[in-house]
Amino acid sequence: MGLDELRARLDRLLAGSPDRRAQASGLHDALVELKVAAGQNRDALAAAERELAAERVRLEDAERRGRLAGDIGDTETGRIADEFAAKHRERVALLERKVAVIRDELAYVEREYESLAAQLKAVRQGAGPAPSSVLDESDRELEALRRKAEREAKDQAVQQQLDFLKKKLGKQ
Repeated sequence: MGLDELRARLDRLLAGSPDRRAQASGLHDALVELKVAAGQNRDALAAAERELAAERVRLEDAERRGRLAGDIGDTETGRIADEFAAKHRERVALLERKVAVIRDELAYVEREYESLAAQLKAVRQGAGPAPSSVLDESDRELEALRRKAEREAKDQAVQQQLDFLKKKLGKQ
């Protein structure tokens, strides 16, 4: 279940059920789901970081091969190494953005977990659920993070294309 679906279910539960036990049960279930989501995000982050590290090694290898080929005057091997290096550079940039987005999403899930834990504590103590404005603020924050990541990805892609064209035209 996605975070949006979980939020919708919680909103219905908190708005529609005056029964504190039902609210507490629903909040507890949501906390369990968020805990699982956080674990999945941590696993995805670790995998993406490993993939990024491996891609950086491949980039270094391609760049080293290009330098070595240039040192011995092998232009064909140097050209091929440069092509591979460009592809690895692009992949590294993509994976860096992926890691950043996963980190942001993990932070978001952890904040949601803390918020829901506080709500559960309040419901169990009889104080009622937290106001929905706290939840709406988290949604706006996540959406802003997504827009920022998309903008950065587009900017990076444009810069890579520009760098590639400059290199191809010999202007770098």
